[in-house]
Amino acid sequence: MPKSLFQKVWDAHTVRQLANGQTQLLIGTHLIHEVTSPQAFGMLRDLGLPVAFPHRTFATVDHIVPTDQLVEPYSDPLAQAMMDELRKNCAQFGITFFDRASGKQGIVHIVGPEQGITQPGTTIACGDSHTSTHGAFGAIAFGIGTSQVRDVLATQTMALSALKVRRIEVNGKLRAGVYAKDVILHIIRTLGVNGGTGYAYEYAGSTFDGFSMEERMTVCNMSIEGGARAGYVNPDETTFAYLKGRPYSPQGAAWDAAVATWKSFASDPGATYDDVVKIDAATIAPTVTWGINPGQGIAINENIPSVETATSDDDRAGIIEALAYMKLPPGAPIKGTAIHVAFLGSCTNGRLSDFQEVAKYLKGRKVAPGIKAIAVPGSQIVALQCEKLGLDKIIAEAGFEWRAAGCSMCLAMNPDKLIGDQLCASSSNRNFKGRQGSTTGRTILMSPVMVAAAAVTGHIADAREVFAVSNN
Repeated sequence: MPKSLFQKVWDAHTVRQLANGQTQLLIGTHLIHEVTSPQAFGMLRDLGLPVAFPHRTFATVDHIVPTDQLVEPYSDPLAQAMMDELRKNCAQFGITFFDRASGKQGIVHIVGPEQGITQPGTTIACGDSHTSTHGAFGAIAFGIGTSQVRDVLATQTMALSALKVRRIEVNGKLRAGVYAKDVILHIIRTLGVNGGTGYAYEYAGSTFDGFSMEERMTVCNMSIEGGARAGYVNPDETTFAYLKGRPYSPQGAAWDAAVATWKSFASDPGATYDDVVKIDAATIAPTVTWGINPGQGIAINENIPSVETATSDDDRAGIIEALAYMKLPPGAPIKGTAIHVAFLGSCTNGRLSDFQEVAKYLKGRKVAPGIKAIAVPGSQIVALQCEKLGLDKIIAEAGFEWRAAGCSMCLAMNPDKLIGDQLCASSSNRNFKGRQGSTTGRTILMSPVMVAAAAVTGHIADAREVFAVSNN
């Protein structure tokens, strides 16, 4: 019987069925960082347990590191303590750690792929919501909590309930000025923030076939924002070309064997899905959020919703709450909304191609007076790539601060925070209340080029108009 990639990977990693109906699943690769691992290691010590397979665990530091300070000790003693704790734990348990001194440090969901650790047909777990990013490679990747981090460290397995699979097909060519970020914001807007509950999303169709790996990662990254437990794209020649020659990728004869195995995990023609959604790429516009969850999004030329547009009591309550927090006028155009901060970065849009696209349009432009603008590469390797190409200079000359690698203002577990009720045009993945470090700070999600357009105009703008964006 034809199977989806999800079913194939699940079957290949099933250890046994548990009495409660869950599956004990082997986790092929475990990624850890400084925030969700200290308590897990502490539990191992309390139980007198080792890490079962330390060679399958990889660590980096990303959430708490300051992006404007490289020299330790850090000014934030908690950040320094967490850095020290991760170093200690990795040394004691024999875990590979991409520390800042390694030149390979960065956001965990950028480091894994660029090192070739993320591979098709595998299961991946990490104590971070956006682990679904790795599904871009045809892996099944789960974000997990601290107790599950402990379980994976101790047993290299975890208990999970089986998921349904929804295939989301996007076909056709995106219009000029529409990016992968717009695609996922459109999908979440269409299906809702709870639409994926109980599902894994399989992204497919000619649009995804034509996407680069970095574009696929952007979409898979935000699967969790649509309620899906995982999201993936079937591996293909684009996947293999990206992985070839990377440090942890198979080499020599092992490479050919690996590719053959990876291909076998792709969904079979005729595979059955629990649901299929089809979207015409030409209908997707540059999309921005207006509210307090990623599903509250609109096209740049649409108006902010009003209570009268609500389709249910829950929708009505959500609109009222969002409008009150965001301090936006109902029924008014989102375009023209003044911003205070522009943020380029995050595990969603902190890769080389993001900065290349931004630099293409920022060259010769200047950030509007009074706007604080920061650009944060997702890893030290991304930073080096950008600097070799001179992208950092173009972005800095436009008025952005070019920072060191880290999560930065995406979640503000570091000094990069909004102040008061500042409104930020952000290329990150969450616009929850207080997400960017201020209990009253406001976030509007958008593509990196749209962030650049907002930065140079001082307000939410249509990048197609500001930069005369084309597909050339």
